[in-house]
Amino acid sequence: MIKKIATGALAVAATTALALSLPSAAQASAPASSGYDYQDGWSAFAKYDLAKAEGWVGVDWDHHQESNTVTVKGRLYDLDNRTYSQGGKCAYVKFQAADEDYDWSTVYTKKYCGYPGFKKFYFEEEDVYSLRAKVCQIGPNGGHVKKCGHWTYLYTVESE
Repeated sequence: MIKKIATGALAVAATTALALSLPSAAQASAPASSGYDYQDGWSAFAKYDLAKAEGWVGVDWDHHQESNTVTVKGRLYDLDNRTYSQGGKCAYVKFQAADEDYDWSTVYTKKYCGYPGFKKFYFEEEDVYSLRAKVCQIGPNGGHVKKCGHWTYLYTVESE
């Protein structure tokens, strides 16, 4: 009996040590190359936490520091366990980028229906001064977005 308890305690200690030594989930999804001038993990939620997006953003500037390429990787989670007949909705994420005059335009959107799963996404955008994301819910057949969370700012030139 004591041998079983000791073995169990040792297994728990080893698992805890391994978990503490691993990078966070946001950092783990970052590309292996560290050639980015700026990189960070992010997450955003819809109202009432019924949808979530999380991921990683990286920014690479050219040699003259005149233009950049922003890379975004992530996952969109549908967390609404209601059926569609009960009012359940799909997860929806919208990304907007701003130029140096802070003129915002939508650069990427993604919808995912499939509680309790997720869908991966990836996109790149050129010459971005600021980037933000908003997570909402949308009906399975489209329509207007509902229950949006707040804008989450992923990157601004000032943050470098």
